[in-house]
Amino acid sequence: MKTILTPVKEIERKWLVVDAQGQILGRLASEIARRLRGKHKPNFSTFQDTGDFIIVVNAEKVRLTGRKLDDKVYYNHSGYMGGLRTRTAKEILAKSPEELIYNAVKGMLPKNTLGRTQLKKLKVYAGSDHPHEAQKPENLEL
Repeated sequence: MKTILTPVKEIERKWLVVDAQGQILGRLASEIARRLRGKHKPNFSTFQDTGDFIIVVNAEKVRLTGRKLDDKVYYNHSGYMGGLRTRTAKEILAKSPEELIYNAVKGMLPKNTLGRTQLKKLKVYAGSDHPHEAQKPENLEL
């Protein structure tokens, strides 16, 4: 079977708005990662960026199931001895809820240059406003 290569000029990218209010974090992140990669399109190929732009609003109202708000721990190391910082999901949700969705989606994308370029197409906002009205984004119901 022959691999289909879509020319870059022919790749059609849409702008989509996702409302995270009341959505479960993991299910939301997996659908966003799928759309960022372009797996929902018939011309998907693993080595090409064919995905859409995703705007996530109301990130502060995302849900976590079970006891994950208190038990889920995010680690960050400064590189110095004793520089390990730990934060729970509740602390991150209170301080910067955009980071919670961003990290969940980042973990579901490829760990290479293609994954980093796909992650740049994700825009996350804590409130219901976003500055991308000029792109005429469409609503995406999940």
